[in-house]
Amino acid sequence: MDLTQAASIGALADANRRALYEYVVSEPEPVGREQAATAVDLPLHTASFHLDRLVAEGLLEVEFRRLTGRTGPGAGRPSKLYRRADRAFAVSLPPRRYDLVGDILAEAVSRAAGGESLDRSLAASAREEGQALGAAVTGMSHEPTLPAVAEVLAGQGYQPRLGDDVVTLRNCPFDDLARKHTQLVCGLNRTFVQGVLDGLERADATACLEPEAGSCCVKVRPTG
Repeated sequence: MDLTQAASIGALADANRRALYEYVVSEPEPVGREQAATAVDLPLHTASFHLDRLVAEGLLEVEFRRLTGRTGPGAGRPSKLYRRADRAFAVSLPPRRYDLVGDILAEAVSRAAGGESLDRSLAASAREEGQALGAAVTGMSHEPTLPAVAEVLAGQGYQPRLGDDVVTLRNCPFDDLARKHTQLVCGLNRTFVQGVLDGLERADATACLEPEAGSCCVKVRPTG
């Protein structure tokens, strides 16, 4: 990592700046200063300062757009909106978990070497890895299923976004590998997330394969 990249990553050491960055990149559309400030509970002037610092460091980008959709005289000034920068860093932002998918694949190969079919080995390995993660979580027994699974998956780098009846995963922790081996990795991903639900003992939600550009291929929805 060169010094410029190091400085950019270092900008996230500030807790307020990191919270703003995480909020902006979790949103499907660019966000304004007021929206971001409200979301992370900061004064507008403080949020504006940190957002512009993230732009200066190359972590966010800016666009100007009239949110009303009106044009011409009287339409008002365009709003300043922030979105995730396209710039790549040696340290991955958002996080990737190639170690996790590596563990799943290694366990599957070991099972297959013992005589189990490869397809069954892959599914069993992914599900058991997810089950172990879900079962290790404590203190969520009274929390509704979708918020609970969103919180668990956030710790694995999925950047979940909670809706009324769906958890959308904004980041694929296995992105590069999924691009090269889409069917294999997306299948493992869905089975892993289903395993997390099983480990949490939540039968009222299901991991669904719903590929969408710019997001993980998996969504979590209420069962049925």
